[in-house]
Amino acid sequence: MPQLIRRSETRHPIVAPGSAGLKRSYFDLLTLKAGASHRGRIPGMEAVCVLLSGQADITVDGTAFAEVGDRSSVWQGMADSVYVPTGAEFEVTALTGDVEVAIAGGACDAVHAPFRITPDEVDPVVVGSVDTHSRRRICHILGANGAGRAGHLLVSELYCEDGCWSGYPPHKHDEERDGETAHEEVYHYRFDPETGFGGQFCYSDEGQCEVYKTGHGDTVAIDGGYHPTVTSPGHREYIFTILVGERQRSLIQHFHADQAHLMSKIPGIDAMREKFKS
Repeated sequence: MPQLIRRSETRHPIVAPGSAGLKRSYFDLLTLKAGASHRGRIPGMEAVCVLLSGQADITVDGTAFAEVGDRSSVWQGMADSVYVPTGAEFEVTALTGDVEVAIAGGACDAVHAPFRITPDEVDPVVVGSVDTHSRRRICHILGANGAGRAGHLLVSELYCEDGCWSGYPPHKHDEERDGETAHEEVYHYRFDPETGFGGQFCYSDEGQCEVYKTGHGDTVAIDGGYHPTVTSPGHREYIFTILVGERQRSLIQHFHADQAHLMSKIPGIDAMREKFKS
């Protein structure tokens, strides 16, 4: 079953293969003051360095990407990011104070070329509505744009309106079969204001169920099951999302039969499903 990792737990990386019940996923947060640098390498993993705030120079195996990032927080526009090939050495050098970088990784045998994903290359889609208490905007950082130049890694930022649900109607993606793919998933949460909280449901067809109260800076590693989430009224919710496919890049979600009647009532569901295919 999924595992909750509290913000207060000091661990780096936050999620690595073999931890939190996941086999193919990696997630960590990097914070740097102006002028400071971090050098790293993740064996067997492709990755995306996403600037959550601040600006940095990023070098990947000698290829330089200058002045990446131009937002003060995750609430200020689209992300600027750099793709790091499997096992490549990367270095992040902060150009401003309080630089924060999310590192999203997935197991990958192939080695591709590094590339930058600028804010205007991020692909957003709006799903749901305020009337159905399900409005959210999913901003695909590494999605269809990674076809042919990345492995099975998908990275996005989700913005959920206060008091609304996301991951809804409930769906899962833990089996390779007709109409579903096996993708591990990592959620990292932020709230505005930071006093906000959410509820993360994780349950199976066999009746297993876990419900977590999620706070600002918490992370949940999802190894399977249906996983809808809701945010408290008066607080916007942000979810940094990592998906790693077992056999393929494209994500195919299986929606719970009990809520299938909602597929036609919540706007944007079909568009959302298409955005996860590549």
